[in-house]
Amino acid sequence: MMIGRWILLLVLGACSLPAAETFEELAPQPLRMQKLSTGALHAEQGHAEMVSGHGRSGNRCLKLVGGENRAVEWHLPSARAKQSTLEFWAERWTRAAPFAFHVEARIGNAWSKIGEKNDIVIGGFLTQVRMPVPAGAQALRLVCTSKAGVLIDDLSWQEDATMRVTGIMPLTPVTPVMLRAVDQPVMGFEVRSEGNLEAPLLESVTLELMDGTRAADIAAISVMHGTRSPDGKWSEKLATIEKIDTSLTIPLQHRIIPEQGHYWLVVTMKDRASIEGRVRFALREVGIGGRKFPLRDAHSAPQRIGVAVRKRGDDESKFYRIPGLTLSKKGTLLAVYDVRYHHAGDLPADIDIGISRSTDGGQSWGPMIIAIDQGRDPKHSFDGVGDPAILCDETTGRLWVAGLWSHGKRAWHGSGPGLTPEETGQLLLAYSDDDGVTWSAPRNITNSVKHPSWRLLLNGPGAGICTSDGTLVFAAQYRSADEPATQGKPFSTILSSKDRGATWQLGTGVKIDTTEAQVAELPDGSLMLNCRDNRGGSRTVMVTRDLGKSWSAHATDRSALREPICMASLLRWKGEDGANYYIFSNPDSTTARHRMTLKISTDAALTWPEKWHTLYDERAGFGYSCLSPVDRKHVGVLYETAGDLNFLRFPMSELLQK
Repeated sequence: MMIGRWILLLVLGACSLPAAETFEELAPQPLRMQKLSTGALHAEQGHAEMVSGHGRSGNRCLKLVGGENRAVEWHLPSARAKQSTLEFWAERWTRAAPFAFHVEARIGNAWSKIGEKNDIVIGGFLTQVRMPVPAGAQALRLVCTSKAGVLIDDLSWQEDATMRVTGIMPLTPVTPVMLRAVDQPVMGFEVRSEGNLEAPLLESVTLELMDGTRAADIAAISVMHGTRSPDGKWSEKLATIEKIDTSLTIPLQHRIIPEQGHYWLVVTMKDRASIEGRVRFALREVGIGGRKFPLRDAHSAPQRIGVAVRKRGDDESKFYRIPGLTLSKKGTLLAVYDVRYHHAGDLPADIDIGISRSTDGGQSWGPMIIAIDQGRDPKHSFDGVGDPAILCDETTGRLWVAGLWSHGKRAWHGSGPGLTPEETGQLLLAYSDDDGVTWSAPRNITNSVKHPSWRLLLNGPGAGICTSDGTLVFAAQYRSADEPATQGKPFSTILSSKDRGATWQLGTGVKIDTTEAQVAELPDGSLMLNCRDNRGGSRTVMVTRDLGKSWSAHATDRSALREPICMASLLRWKGEDGANYYIFSNPDSTTARHRMTLKISTDAALTWPEKWHTLYDERAGFGYSCLSPVDRKHVGVLYETAGDLNFLRFPMSELLQK
């Protein structure tokens, strides 16, 4: 790739600019000309683009792309009259050297450097750039020398003036708090201000515990300085109190930073706190610069209490991903997942399939058990096994786990035609007859179910089912042959056994470019397959009455359930009243993996009324989830954040109250 020089040119106006340009109103596309409230952006073809799904305060940002002497111009009416300050957040696209970044200002016909920032870091918009702009400047130019450019978001500048606080804005996202985790956000607030000089001190925060929130369940409350997003990217812990009462004031001494006035009230819960409880705060008053700012109706959401079943660093593993969840015949919850020892990346890598068990409805979880481990020889890319799915045979009680073994580079992008481990990824099954405590040696069923021309065959992941007639069914997927009609693209399908797992049969593909799926039985005995669709926007939903030999489109196919191209979960719930409910979980978005949401259907998945939608975590993450009954009154979900696996339990009566 050519090492380029990327330039962002901003022609400044005398009018006041917005507090920050977040680019949220701009369509994700190559940038040529785009009108804004303050002027217009201009770029030559191939110089820049608006990016979706990758922003700091929202979902979009500006990306400067490759080539030499690339420019994005921001046309505004006239020059700035007074000294001002330029501020924005930046993210480096790659670690590749060289990298250099500086800003220039133009007065008259002369450009001069006003500052440089060569330590912009990778990922997360963690680098704030603040540089003084001299009076009389007519334009600014951001210059980057890099192989792949940078991302820019929350761009602003303002004339230098003494800071004046104009208000306090509560931040009240849905962010459940997890046992075994520290500093879990409950609510936040934004100090809104004008000016950037002589900033006052944030001196105190007064709050109350609401709605039966138990002070005895909370080990500590802290005030964090961070971003507007409750994603744990705290820049500083300002204060912590461990003596918790229903009403308290936290003293502080923090100098407010212009454009960084975001603060979060976070908790660390005691291990004995019940996951049936809630945590809810009311923010009553904020003290700044000798003044008190009272607030009315500044309440957090009633945050659910859950359990961090797996955290980054547990058992010396850096990441945990790909959740599956089932309930055993003995009433034990079993969570299955990838143990990604070295990094968050997919196979091929050093990955084992892990199991965690809970015998008390998800309140606590036992030590990790390794269900499948094919070795760690670096010569074979650690022989990783991952993407697991789990099911319980409701007739015998036997538990089954399926997973993909990559012997060398034989995963999604390295697997090819053939049947041997040296040619293609291998589909493995292991079982447990002692409620998940110990697991059999894995059995390789690739030869009996994979077509030799396919590039890859693997399971769901997530959870399989045992049908009303005792058939065991996993969702599955395969990459087709390299031929003109299919071009190696993926197809969702099912894997089934009618003889308690002695033999397995594979169905046909439902539709090209479908991948990770989940299966549920419909009231008439047919099977519904709900599939991730690489076209994006909404789920593919298909039905079979002959175990996948043939398929027909469900009435909701590509219409009822939106998705951002991600794995999802589907569960048939048999109510105590004999009714069938269908529960669906995924990131409720078409653009990003955030807003984890449960949806319930009472008419065999034909409609999903909004009154039965429950947002359970709105933060961004990897977005995979898996549902399971907990008992006859509760449903549980195991879901991904950014490397951890969290569990929440919901009373079905509560989900259906709306």
